[in-house]
Amino acid sequence: MPMLDRHDAVFVLDLGDGENRFHPDWIASVNAALDEVEKSEGPRALMTAATGKFYSNGLDLEWLAAHSDEHLDYVNSVHGLFARFLSLPLITVAALQGHTFAAAAMFSLAHDFRLMRADRGFWCLPEAEINIPFTPAMSALIQSRLTPQTAQHAMVSARRFGGKEAAAAGIVDQAVDEGALRTAALELAQSHANKAGDSLGTIKTRMYAPVLTLLRDTTNPLG
Repeated sequence: MPMLDRHDAVFVLDLGDGENRFHPDWIASVNAALDEVEKSEGPRALMTAATGKFYSNGLDLEWLAAHSDEHLDYVNSVHGLFARFLSLPLITVAALQGHTFAAAAMFSLAHDFRLMRADRGFWCLPEAEINIPFTPAMSALIQSRLTPQTAQHAMVSARRFGGKEAAAAGIVDQAVDEGALRTAALELAQSHANKAGDSLGTIKTRMYAPVLTLLRDTTNPLG
């Protein structure tokens, strides 16, 4: 399960060392960590990271198949997590050390900055290949964070982007060596820690107002 630690002004949320799929308990654990981060005062930033082959493999499709009666509540919880990250009143940085697929790729886009391992791992939106359409809110999130051309390639072709390709396409801000990834992400987060506060939260909320409206609409999340 995700674990929260702190290095000076930077909270580090380690998502886990497995596939880190979005099981309801996993989502609840992340939200509990965010509660702690938001209750803190003073300069602060948040970095997310993981260990092993995956940053995250996205939705927990096995759990969802066994709980089809909870489909809408589950989607709303995922949307809610995206909305919360997108509007946090502090800078967020994702350190993508491994595969970042589907909903996890969208989760990474809800961060302010993304750094990715240069030599291994893929960032991918495979929905077109696995026959799962994006929800309207997911589409809006992706298109708000990527250029039109990159969003089109990523969403329609299900292309797998390596670290250097992802940096060239503007999906991530930097592709760095594995050994330097966490340090670089930590330093980036630390450099923005003094921006935390209500003003930053207002800026982000207004910047992404249309996306947040869709993500927070619990009446018809599937469109």
